[in-house]
Amino acid sequence: MIGLRRQVDRRRDDRVVHLVAARCLDYPEEDLLGSLPTMLGALAEHGDSPGASELRPLVEHLASRPLAELQRAYVDTFDLSRKHALYLSYWTDGDTRRRGEVLGRFKTAYRGSGFVVDTHGELPDYLPMVLEFAARADTDAGAKLLQDYRASIELLRIALQERESPYAAAVVAVCATLPGPSPVDRAAVMEMVGMSGPHPTESVGLDPYDPRLLPLQAVPSTVAAGAGT
Repeated sequence: MIGLRRQVDRRRDDRVVHLVAARCLDYPEEDLLGSLPTMLGALAEHGDSPGASELRPLVEHLASRPLAELQRAYVDTFDLSRKHALYLSYWTDGDTRRRGEVLGRFKTAYRGSGFVVDTHGELPDYLPMVLEFAARADTDAGAKLLQDYRASIELLRIALQERESPYAAAVVAVCATLPGPSPVDRAAVMEMVGMSGPHPTESVGLDPYDPRLLPLQAVPSTVAAGAGT
């Protein structure tokens, strides 16, 4: 018998992963609990696609906890620590004036899709919003935003994995939909985006990789060489 198989639409699989990850990374409300069985079913249908298997344990974790506990854990993880910022340009531009121009790029992408995007008071670079945009509005434009800010996503992944947070699974799943393997550590993330020379210097009251010590910008080789002399 000839081994014919239906070709899987990879982009469709990515949309499922992106939408489930978006729901999981947003602040948990009552409607999330009601949608978890549907999310598990969607992941089961795409179990062999990148990211689907990584997401399932997180969805099961969310389904096994009361809402109040989930909300406390979410606030503790994302709202009380800058190390787990869900705003993509915060990792690259911090609280600088240049960040306003970067945020405008996200708004332009949303407007260009022809969809009306309700930000619900969030900044347009909020990762769950970008993921939902990629899943439901404009797959190509959304995928480009995710790829362009992959360094931010990978740094978030590493920080959540170090915390041993169940939410790390959502970010791992998103990274699995992006081209190539994930960097193994922060140094590899810096190399991925073309940074050279020493890592950012620690400042008083800040961790060495606190987002405020970035942006992730390529350092010209001549400058890097001069820094080592």
